[in-house]
Amino acid sequence: MSRRGHLTRRLVQLYGGLALYGASSALLVRSGLGLEPWNVLHQGLAERTGLSMGLVLTVVGAAVLLLWIPLRQRPGLGTVSNVLVIGAAMDATLAVVPDAHGLPPRIAFTVAGIVLNGAATGLYIAARFGPGPRDGLMTGLHLRTGLSVRLVRTAIEITVVATGFVLGGTVGVGTLLYAVSIGPLAQVFLRAFAVPSSPGGSTVVATGRPRGAILRR
Repeated sequence: MSRRGHLTRRLVQLYGGLALYGASSALLVRSGLGLEPWNVLHQGLAERTGLSMGLVLTVVGAAVLLLWIPLRQRPGLGTVSNVLVIGAAMDATLAVVPDAHGLPPRIAFTVAGIVLNGAATGLYIAARFGPGPRDGLMTGLHLRTGLSVRLVRTAIEITVVATGFVLGGTVGVGTLLYAVSIGPLAQVFLRAFAVPSSPGGSTVVATGRPRGAILRR
């Protein structure tokens, strides 16, 4: 594969993965059985403000990105694209996919949403254009506090889930299923969508620590 073809593949993976992430998250919304931790917060804020959930996701992502400044994290193309694309894809999907009615369709939406979310995570992280804003917040706090990534991530997600639930976000069996399955799924899809090294040297488009790419948009 030529260097140009290599870059094209990475860009397709990045934007395809981000769009799929937004669409898969919308399926979890329509299932009504529980959302990913950050989307519990986004849904709660959307309920309180009257804004669309995708717009809230974008605004929160931009606000989190501002927190990178004191943490001395460096955004890449993937970081900025994450803020802009996922929310738009979520709103577009919510506009055409109705709520699921009846337990079988709700379960199907939940399972499809989680599996596709794992695939989306593998796609955009494997493209190597930089972590999402929430990933950078996690790794930045880890580096500045000396606390483990696991502890920082757990603390952040408990905080956003609790806040989102109080605001009216949906927490349910889907939230628990997502929490226990997204890691293994993402690992599988990261291997499946791994991009080989660029011929003739690396194509540097974004910089950042490899450990910055750890799930979550």
